[in-house]
Parts: sequence; structure tokens; C-alpha cells
Amino acid sequence: METDEVEQGLPFQLQFDKPVPAQIKIAEWNPEKDLLAMVTEDSKILLHRFNWQRLWTISPGRCITSLCWRPDGKAIAVGLEDGTVSLHDVENGKLLRSMKSHTVAVVCLNWEEDGQLIGDSGNILAYEDRTSRFFPPAPRVPRMPGLVSGDTGFMDDSEDSFGELSNSSHQRFNILCSGDKDGSICFSIFGMFPIGKINIHEFSVSTLLMDNQVTYRLLNASICKVALSKDLCHLIVTCSGELVEESVESRDRHIFGHGLLGLHSLVLDTSIFWKRKNELHQVAQQASNIEDLTEVIRASLSVMCKQWSDAMHMFHEKFDSLSSLIIDHGLDSSPQEEFLSLLCGARTSPPLHQFLVSSLGEVGLKRVSKAVSNAGKELQFIVLDHLQPAAEIIGFRMGELRGLSRWRTRYKVIGLDERLIDNATEKAGMLLVQVERFMMILSSAVQQFSNFFSWLLKCIKLLMSETSDQLLPFNSELVIIFLRFLYDQDPVRQLLELSEVDHNIEIELETMQKIKELVQLGGFSDSEYLQRTMAKEFQQMESSFKEAFAMPFTTVSEKILCEDLLPMFPCPSSPFNVPMSISYYKDISQAVSTYQTCQHRFIDYIAFKVPDESFSDVANCIGIARGFMHDSSSVKKGYTSLEAVLLSVPDGYHCVDLSLYKESQMVLLLNETTSTSESSGSAHMLVVQVTDLPFVSVPRSTNLNYWKLHELKNFYLFEDSITYLQMENEKVRSIPHSAIAPLAVSASRGVACVFAARKRALVYILEEDEDEATDAE
Repeated sequence: METDEVEQGLPFQLQFDKPVPAQIKIAEWNPEKDLLAMVTEDSKILLHRFNWQRLWTISPGRCITSLCWRPDGKAIAVGLEDGTVSLHDVENGKLLRSMKSHTVAVVCLNWEEDGQLIGDSGNILAYEDRTSRFFPPAPRVPRMPGLVSGDTGFMDDSEDSFGELSNSSHQRFNILCSGDKDGSICFSIFGMFPIGKINIHEFSVSTLLMDNQVTYRLLNASICKVALSKDLCHLIVTCSGELVEESVESRDRHIFGHGLLGLHSLVLDTSIFWKRKNELHQVAQQASNIEDLTEVIRASLSVMCKQWSDAMHMFHEKFDSLSSLIIDHGLDSSPQEEFLSLLCGARTSPPLHQFLVSSLGEVGLKRVSKAVSNAGKELQFIVLDHLQPAAEIIGFRMGELRGLSRWRTRYKVIGLDERLIDNATEKAGMLLVQVERFMMILSSAVQQFSNFFSWLLKCIKLLMSETSDQLLPFNSELVIIFLRFLYDQDPVRQLLELSEVDHNIEIELETMQKIKELVQLGGFSDSEYLQRTMAKEFQQMESSFKEAFAMPFTTVSEKILCEDLLPMFPCPSSPFNVPMSISYYKDISQAVSTYQTCQHRFIDYIAFKVPDESFSDVANCIGIARGFMHDSSSVKKGYTSLEAVLLSVPDGYHCVDLSLYKESQMVLLLNETTSTSESSGSAHMLVVQVTDLPFVSVPRSTNLNYWKLHELKNFYLFEDSITYLQMENEKVRSIPHSAIAPLAVSASRGVACVFAARKRALVYILEEDEDEATDAE
């Protein structure tokens, strides 16, 4: 450990000053462990311990645009430029799950958990995943033969991180929020089960102005930051865009204000997550595990189809030469007819003799026989160890969901539709029937291939005048059946392969009639399942799952509403690079708690740098607003809880980045403006106690649920609302390098990582008690 012994009197102790391989554009501390995740300019993720030991480096191969940790620190979410959100294991960086939730770049991520464990306080909805009572551990995705561990990205049997990610019954209920540059925000439970999606362009705030109802909405908005409240009841969104006004009567749309673009904040009502967290937890647990098992079945079908196709390719590669030999000898018979003649004791034809003795031979026949036999064994193994257990557990979990869907008073409100769940449950059962049929057909096919090869081997021995007493016996009737139904047909592959053209399997009329009679007795409604292949049945099952789980997604999305919209500041250019931070601190104000509900134990803070071009009279300032989350209900009661303050940065400095810190503090990173180049000069890091700042109440009309830009400007110019930052009165640490964003601050560890322009990382202890700054082994 490198200590700063020369300047022990300084408030922050320098722990490390280390080089980094490339410039860092994103950095986040693990909330539970002494780990720092960094994203380089070339989109590589580096994970370092607190002692700067690198644990792993991964490269997704696409541009990384955002990053955040799961609240327990065991997984990290990565937002990509193509709209994908991927989850990676903290232990080794292995990809755990990938979801294409967006169509454009995911620019921000926020992962928040509920403070109460499911089932605390004797809750009657305490959730227990009962699957482990009746089933062994869920099967994993089978590997393609010939590949070693890691070649396909599948998990090793010894690795249980994926299972831990999927088994969320012991986790606190949590929501992963992701925002993109087109204004869409997606929500997923445990980062695995998509439960909602909204677009801020669809929201509007209406008010009565001069006896006319006026609606305000955002256009061309791009999400900057999202932050879910600690109780999951509200989501604060900051976005850049254009605020426009719509007249309800004339339907004319014109630009709000004077054509100003800017940064705006919205408060979304997400109380459905808090009110129905128990129900959502149970549905997400079942649905996400069903999705995992669906992937096991998909991969099993793919591996099985390839293995059987390879064996059949070898068979036809050897036996198709017989057709060419028959043609070359001027005969018009088929290979099946030639084999039947040999079976019936007729003289062996010249082409068949040449094929058996020269083209195929004993060695070639044994090679083909071994390939088909091994493929049959592998398929049976995959079915018994992967596909069938996955289908059985899916059926059980769908049965659990079916029971929940019938509790309409609790589960209909989150969109769990009984009819759709019943249909999906039936499809899961039909797949199990298809698996049983496949095993019978596979066993019969392998047996008939083996019988056919045994007969051919005896024929070759006789033609070669060799003894055949030691050979396995064969059944002549099975040879005839093989030549008729299996020689140039492949019922096994037909069941495994999903073709674009539907091929119905022919079923006897008597069998179909019996199935229809069973339908009339009840239990299921599908009478045509035996006419479908197993691959087609799987496709229909998967489609029914998507339809059933799309209903909660749609229902929850419709219950996420916009409570308030607040224009923050005008900015003609994109404010994506504006330093900004959103956090929630415990609210100890009695004045606020008198009208807030019991779950509102926190108050929101929004800190941001005001761009110099926003107002000509306001320059080099940092704005902090608090109480916006509760202001919509406060305005209706005749008062406001929204407060704000402007913090003026001293001359000669400019804000590089900022971060709201624990215990109502804010960490500022300032660069000197006198340096001649970006890499030269020095920087300063200081901690400001936010609660000590002179916040003033921001007046908002009781009739208007919006804050006009000119009112915001007047507020900024109000003399009492500007506080001048005195460097000598704050906890300030001088940094001997010019700093760049990002500033990575860890509230749990009490440390900050500053990145210098010269590709260096400096880690500082923010706590005053240096005894707490111990090494992380």
C-alpha cells in the first residue's frame, strides 16, 4: 500500500496512485465488496480489488455505454450501444444472461432493492420455492460434443453462480431499471424477468390555464439518469429534450417557452412494485426459471439434431454409393429391392456384391454402426439428463403459476391471466407427451439400425467366405420394416428439426378418434398434438409462454404513471456530459413527515452542474434540488416541499464531476482553469455537507403541475438562493494531476477514485478516521 506520509495533515489519505492501461470512461464501486469495475475507452471491463489487484478483464465486443452493480454485489449489469443489457458474474466476468430490452444505446442503469426480505414480519405471502422438494437441481445446457469447457460459453458443472442468479427466492426483491437515448425505460425483476417498459414521450402533464386545458409533453427526449426510490414507489428520471405545449381545444402544438431545449426531471409513480412486490416476486421467480429451462430444451434439441444428423450423414454417405453402382450396371432396381432380394435368398447382384465387399466392407459397416449407436446413446442421455427433467420442472412451475392465477384478487391486478396460464400449462404437458413419444421412436429406430447392420455384417462375412458363428442374431421382419420405413426416411430427425414448412405426422383415424373422445372428458383441449413434431410442440409452448408473460409486462407498464414534470435548466446543446447525481437520504424533517405516507422515509436529492450557456447571469454553478419526489402531492395540498440551492464554484475552478455521498454529503471534483493544457495543472476534491446548505423553498403554483423555465431562471437569480463555495472552509484535497470524469465514490467503503488525464487512478480515503482505512486482502 502506498501511503501519503508527507501530507498526513490533509483530510483525505492517498492510498494508491496507479497507472491504468487506457482512459476510463465509466467506473463503479461494488456496493458490498472492495471491488472497482472500470470501463475503458475501447469498451473493456476491468475489475480491480481495493489493493489494485486486477481480477479479470472482459470485452463484450460492442461499445459499453453504462454500468451498475446488483445491490448484493454478486453480479454486474452492462448496458451496450445496441440496446442489450448483459449480466456478468462478479467472480470471473462470465456472461450470465443477456436481454435485448432496447433498440438503441442503453445510457443509464439503476438497480435498487427493497429494504425488506420477502416474508418478513410473518407476511402471509411468504414465498418458498417448492421445486427443490420434488425435483433434483435443474439441468444445465448440454455441451456440443467435441468441445471443452468454456468453448461455447456454457457454465461448468462446478460453477453455481448462474444457479444462484436464477434462484432469487432468498433475495430481497429488486428492480433493474435501464434507460436509452430514445426515451424508453425498461424494468426487470432481479435483472432477469422483464416486467415493464415505458417511454417518457407518452407522458404528459395537464393543467387548467385561462379556462383552457393545456397539456405539456416532451419531444425528442433522451434519458440521462434514472434513480428508483428506496421503497420502489417512485422513479426520478432526468432527460434532455424539448418541452412542448398542446392545446386540447385546437390541437395545435407549439414549442414551450422560447424554443429552449434543456434538462428536465420527471417523477414516475412506480408504487405497483411496492404494493405487489410479493406477487411480482413469485411470478418473476417462476417465469425466470421457466425461461432458463426453456433455453435448456432449445439447446438440447439443437445438440440432438446435430448429433443425429452427423450420424445419418455418415450412413447416407456410405450407402448412397449403392444407387450409383446399380445405375452403372444398367439395372433399374432400387437399393431396397436389392437388399430384399438378398434377404429372400436370391443370388447377389453384381452391384450389391461390389458394394458390400468393396465399397462398404466390414470396416466401413462397423464404423457406420458405431456412429449410429453412439448417436442414439447420446440422444437418450441428453433426453434423460437435460430435456426431460427441464420439461418436467417447467410443467411443475406452470402448475404453480396456474394456482396463483386463480387467486384473482391478488394476481389479476398484475396481469396474471388465468386463461393464458392454463393454455401455457397445457402446452408444457403436451411437450412431455412428445418427449415420451420421441424416446419410443428413437429406441425403435436405433434397434432397427442395429438389426440391419447385424444382418449386413453376416452377409459380408458369407460373401467373404468367413465364419459368422460369433455374430449377433438378426430379425428378418425388422430388416424388412427398416428397408420400408427407415432406409430413406428419418423419423427421428423429423421430430427434432423445426422446418419452415409444417409437416403433419400421419396418425391413424382410430387413434385420432380416441384422442377426441378424451378431449370431451376434459383435462386438455388440444386434439392435434400427435400430428406435430417435438420441435413444433416446443415452438408452440414457447409462444404460449411469451403470450402469458406478456400480460403482466403490459399490465404493469400501464400502471407506471407520470406524477410531475420539472424543467431544470435550458441548454441548447445536449446535456449528456453534464455532471449529475441523484440519491436518497433519510428524511428527518418533521414538517415533511406530517403529510407523507409511512413508506416515504427518504427524501430525494438531485445535484447537477448548471451549464454556463443556460443563463447569461448564472455561471460556474452547481444546483441541488430536494423534495421533488413528494412535491406533486404537496402542491395539491396547498404547499410545496420542493427546495433548492445554487452553489457557486470559486473563480479559477470548474466542476469536472460530482457525486452525492452518504450522510447527506456531496463529493466535488474541481479542476483549475488556469492550466495551459488538459493533462497539466492540478485538481481539488472536496466534500460538502449538503444538509448544511441554505435551501430555500421553491414557489410553484397550486394550479399548475409544472415549473416554467422563466420561473426557474428567476429562482436561480434570486440572491438568497446562491451560496458561494469557500475552498478554505471545506474538506479539500489537492490532487497533483488534472482530473477527468468519472469520479467513482463508494459509500460503503468510504473511498473515492479519481482518474487523471495522464492515465492514472488515485484512490483516496474519504473518512476522517484513518484507522478505518485498512487493506483489503
